[in-house]
Amino acid sequence: METLRIIGSLIVVFGLMGALLWGLRRMQMKMGPAVPGRRLQVVESVGVGPRQRIALVRVDGNEVLVGLSPGQMTALGQWPVTPAAGGAAVSAAEPSATVPSYPMTAQALLDRESRGGA
Repeated sequence: METLRIIGSLIVVFGLMGALLWGLRRMQMKMGPAVPGRRLQVVESVGVGPRQRIALVRVDGNEVLVGLSPGQMTALGQWPVTPAAGGAAVSAAEPSATVPSYPMTAQALLDRESRGGA
């Protein structure tokens, strides 16, 4: 009898934890991209390996394609964003040539962007 009560309690606790995590995830998805006054926005992110991602990041009217891994961040391409009719932003087709061909740390990329590029 005691064992059944312990198992039942564990099921209830894990169920509540799952419901809480599900609710937090839904709130995060609703609040994420539409925060006014933010200069940095992750437009889209795709996992390409177990610990590697490619992210499209919008920073002050530019979009930067970034490769992410646990130890580094590499800028893969950059191009300006042009406003379209109706207020949506549209990316220009060709990346600029100002993207370095070497890996950058997250801090180096942020410092570079705050100085205005190059």
